[in-house]
Amino acid sequence: MNTFWEKIFLGNSIIDWAIAISIIIGSIILLRLIKTILFSQFKKWSKKTNTTIDDFLLLVTERSILPFFYLLAVYSGLSYLSLGEKTQNILRIALLVAGTFFGIRLITSLIRYAVENFTRSQHDIELKKKQARGIIIIINILVWIMGIVFVIDNLGYDITTLVAGLGIGGIAIALAAQAVLGDLFSYFVIFFDKPFEIGDFIIVGDKMGTVEYVGIKTTRIRALSGEQLIMANTDLTNSRVQNYKRMEKRRVVFSIGVLYETPVEKIKMVPGIVKKIIEDQSELQFDRVHFFAFGNFSLNFEIVYYVSSADYNLYMDKQQTINLAIFEEFKKEHIEFAYPTQRIYLDNGDNVTGRTMGETAYSESN
Repeated sequence: MNTFWEKIFLGNSIIDWAIAISIIIGSIILLRLIKTILFSQFKKWSKKTNTTIDDFLLLVTERSILPFFYLLAVYSGLSYLSLGEKTQNILRIALLVAGTFFGIRLITSLIRYAVENFTRSQHDIELKKKQARGIIIIINILVWIMGIVFVIDNLGYDITTLVAGLGIGGIAIALAAQAVLGDLFSYFVIFFDKPFEIGDFIIVGDKMGTVEYVGIKTTRIRALSGEQLIMANTDLTNSRVQNYKRMEKRRVVFSIGVLYETPVEKIKMVPGIVKKIIEDQSELQFDRVHFFAFGNFSLNFEIVYYVSSADYNLYMDKQQTINLAIFEEFKKEHIEFAYPTQRIYLDNGDNVTGRTMGETAYSESN
């Protein structure tokens, strides 16, 4: 019987082959038991939770971690045998390539989950997912390039020249496509930092409109006059952007002027009249009204109030209502609005003296 186990087959005894196969089969059985018992329990528990992290961990374990451990079990069993240096090198290279492949797949899965989890917390989820695909593709390409360089380095090849070539090539590409790469990184800034989103009304310099699309290189804005503005992402991230959609309430400042001839009693009534008009309006918060300046041809009042909405049409409707109400109340109280005037004084002789206060003229005779 001993002679059977000591027989040589492909450079190894039968007992060595039996041990190697036992290692492989035993490891696979153990992994299957772990998957069957522990994973089934973990799946039942994950269904009761509201988070997605546990489902994600189950998925990446089944797709990347367990397959690698199966390969590791086979490699461990075969490593017990004396298969020659060439065969051992082939097994080592196969394990290295497989380990790198599953490692890259694990890393890319983690990145995809992080980006998609980030998009789920945003508005317009479907649109954000479409934008995120471009970022995921770029990151995956970079991860795969690093993985290939890692494999080449571990195979014993000198990658100094390759890295130097990639570095020089990268510099050349960066110089040639500086504007494109700048817009690409600006796209990352817009995606993660979110200075504005699709549907926001923004002002950039002397341009204004509603954001319609955010791309890898450009952002498209629909102007108030109807045309589409296409702006480079770099221009947007390098500019001061006013985002009116995120304005919680609008501060409104305006002024009115009354004639100098208005009696003091009427002037004292103006703040009360304006305050009551604003306070009677819904969605408005009165702040102040003051007689603040002696103008060239009028006594000027400054009024400040807040609109509890960013809606521009609502603001204009309220301002129109206030203006009409002020006009009506001033007419009732015989308070006249000021306008540019020129008054000329004539004496009994032919001499004329005057004081210019505007463009419209009228005269009084003594």
